[in-house]
Amino acid sequence: MAEVNQSPDKRISNRVRSKKHSTRIDMTPMVDLAFLLLTFFILTTSLQKAKVLELTMPEEPANPVQQPPINEKHVLTLILDANNKIYWRHGISKPKLEVVKASHEEVGKLLTRMNKEIDKMLVLVKATGRSKYQNLVDVMDGIEIAKVERYCIVDITKEDEALLKENQ
Repeated sequence: MAEVNQSPDKRISNRVRSKKHSTRIDMTPMVDLAFLLLTFFILTTSLQKAKVLELTMPEEPANPVQQPPINEKHVLTLILDANNKIYWRHGISKPKLEVVKASHEEVGKLLTRMNKEIDKMLVLVKATGRSKYQNLVDVMDGIEIAKVERYCIVDITKEDEALLKENQ
């Protein structure tokens, strides 16, 4: 900062000048208040709860028991593919696939309808490498909506891949 010194003028010397003080604001109380408010808001807010999809996986039994075979009339297969498409078929040997939009509402409607038609329904969920994780979440939500008791997430087979190529 620059400072200019001048010699006093003799004509003005008879006047009494008031001394001007520089203004100084003490910021300490404002900083204390800011930190108190910040501490208050940090301690009183709750963190966002994580959204979790709960999967119950069965434990391996110590003495595995041979399960009875499942009739193919009780099986509904869902195949997740690219572009939010879910192909489905009733039974295993039927080669015809039908398409449903990948949303939990649509999948829930389909599974609710099929759960009424098929007694003791088992849902097989198969995902291709082109499908999105959101599609699997939508299918799991649809299974929850339809209250399906038996479902499995299994690997896709070569026969299913060939069936997808035929239907595209």
